[in-house]
Amino acid sequence: MSILRTYNVKNPDSASTNIQLDANGGIVVAGIVTATGGIQVGATTSIVVGDTFIQNNAIGLGATTTTGRNAGVGTATGTIIYNSTTSTVEVWNGNRWASIGEAFIQATGGTISDYTESGTIYRAHIFTSSGTFSVSSAPTTSNTVEYLVVAGGGSGGSSGPGGAGAGNGGGGAGGFRTGTGFPVSSTPGDYTITVGAGGALVLNNPSAYSNGNNGSNSVLTHPLSPLTITSTGGGYGGAGTPGPGGPGGSGGGSGYGGGTTGTGNTPPVSPPQGNPGGARSSGSPYSASGGGGASSAGSPSPNNSTGGAGGDGSLSTITGISTYYAGGGGGAGGSVGTSYPGAGGIGGGGAGGYVPSPGAGTPGTYSTGGGGGGSAGGPAVTGSGSGGSGIVVVRYPIGTLTSSAKATGGLISYSGGKTIHTFLTSGTFTVTNPSLSSVDYLVVGGGGGGAGAGPTSVVTGGTGGGGGGGFRTGTGLPVSSSPGSYTVTVGAGGAGGATSPSTSGPNGVNGSDSVFNPTGVEGTTKYTATGGGYGGGQGAAGGPGGSGGGGGNGASPEAVGGTGNSPPFTPSQGSTGGNAFYTPPSTYCGGGGGGAGGTGYPGSPAANPTLFGNGGSGTTSSISGITTHYAGGGGAGATNSGTSRSGGVGGGGDGGFFAPPTTVTLASSGSANRGGGGGGMAATQVPVTPQSGPGGSGGSGIVIISYPS
Repeated sequence: MSILRTYNVKNPDSASTNIQLDANGGIVVAGIVTATGGIQVGATTSIVVGDTFIQNNAIGLGATTTTGRNAGVGTATGTIIYNSTTSTVEVWNGNRWASIGEAFIQATGGTISDYTESGTIYRAHIFTSSGTFSVSSAPTTSNTVEYLVVAGGGSGGSSGPGGAGAGNGGGGAGGFRTGTGFPVSSTPGDYTITVGAGGALVLNNPSAYSNGNNGSNSVLTHPLSPLTITSTGGGYGGAGTPGPGGPGGSGGGSGYGGGTTGTGNTPPVSPPQGNPGGARSSGSPYSASGGGGASSAGSPSPNNSTGGAGGDGSLSTITGISTYYAGGGGGAGGSVGTSYPGAGGIGGGGAGGYVPSPGAGTPGTYSTGGGGGGSAGGPAVTGSGSGGSGIVVVRYPIGTLTSSAKATGGLISYSGGKTIHTFLTSGTFTVTNPSLSSVDYLVVGGGGGGAGAGPTSVVTGGTGGGGGGGFRTGTGLPVSSSPGSYTVTVGAGGAGGATSPSTSGPNGVNGSDSVFNPTGVEGTTKYTATGGGYGGGQGAAGGPGGSGGGGGNGASPEAVGGTGNSPPFTPSQGSTGGNAFYTPPSTYCGGGGGGAGGTGYPGSPAANPTLFGNGGSGTTSSISGITTHYAGGGGAGATNSGTSRSGGVGGGGDGGFFAPPTTVTLASSGSANRGGGGGGMAATQVPVTPQSGPGGSGGSGIVIISYPS
């Protein structure tokens, strides 16, 4: 550049600036140019800043890479760049970098996850409960979605008067349907999503065998009815003799009596949504067969002492995580001596029961459509495994969207200028962008299980609710790309206590810890949210934990609630469980489980005429972008009560109750991925049907990590 003349301009309030004229009539300024009246760019002149320029008929953005963009480009809303890594012009829209000029489906509903698969960027909407997939825009060139629709699994069959010689069939998996080309548009824009519940467990009845229950259908609804996708609930597990399994998406396994298998793919669709359950094989008169799964049939019982395995489910990557769905429930072993359970099928199937254990079937896994295991006969009153709830997922390509995520792991979503990684199951959080130096976090442990109760003794009463999982949250936690990968553990909920014919109902089981391990600043404990404490059985104290379990009724002095915030952290991760109440012949009520936000209520109606035995409240967090309560305590069981005792806000399960002369309501489980405690159960005091029941299981925990996008 040839400079003809240089002018030095000095502002009295600032340093001087050189303005130079070049041979082509251009002006070269060292410093910032501010113009209130506009700058005219003629036919042959330009404004040049580095490799970016403005001409009268063109704008040159220069170029940067994805790495350079993330490390050095400002994120003021409306900032525009050219990304040479993706060969796209991108704009920062306040949440992420989005490409300009290419259209894709715009929709809301469910938990949203953006991820890359084989070079294509997808957005998945994941529904673990019923809701609406709402489409606001769908270009005519790309107006279809892929889908996965899995129904609720069937529950296993339950034993009766055959006692120890009776094994019962596993529940069939929910129907599994997946495909492409489901058309959507903004008119109409709302598509109803129905997520089927698993079939309810069945308590063993000493008077009669009881088949399990079918799972409920899951549906992706289209206003043009032929296009609606319906997956049928899994068939029930058969019980007794002849004990045929029930038909469904996949069929239930037959009971020990030699009944026919439950048919799968009922009603028929193409490709098939499931397979039949197993039929009892000759020479195995005591054991039962497994329920069918999405990819294989249930197995017959191989011998007198071993239940048949559930059929395996099918694999899908539609959520961005490779997961098996729709495994069948295992059949129960049923010989008079020691027996062995049939394994649940891969994909959430629950194992069958066996003796001499209490013999309860294992529930199918939440949000997989797995079938529940069949129960085995035995000296204790036990029940079948409930079916796992279903799931519906829709996804579509968003190839013009460049994610701003600076890490991988979990379900990735965006809200309020934050990138959010939600771990519903254990995994790994891996930092991929060196500019990410700290994160905010929420870690919630699994809720404790509520206690079970004995069925007939006047002495026994209501048992304690499980404590909510520990609740820990914070901001500015250091992370780095070296080492980069950090283990995330999501704690399971504790099992509810089984029923017992004795005067002492079994305690529940503590929930498992959830852990986020970024830098080990807490030494060996890392960032741990302790699992909730168990609910105490009759006369037993509640267990310690993140929040303590409630004490169980049936002893004088009253059993106390378990200690919360155990082991101790600052700030506290939870509260103490409530004490039981025991003053015959009034209401016999256990203590409510403690919650992250409040202690469990004691079982005394006099002290708490409306709240006695309720679970303690959880605590809210908005880290997911939605204000949500977590880690509520489970409600206590109450005998001679007109209503159940409520679980604490934050996923706590309700307590069971007995209202004379015959009304029995079973305890409910804590909510999955909320860390809620399970409800305690109540003794019936009289021989009614159903006879009491197990305590509610605790809800699984959750780990959420967020950072500025």
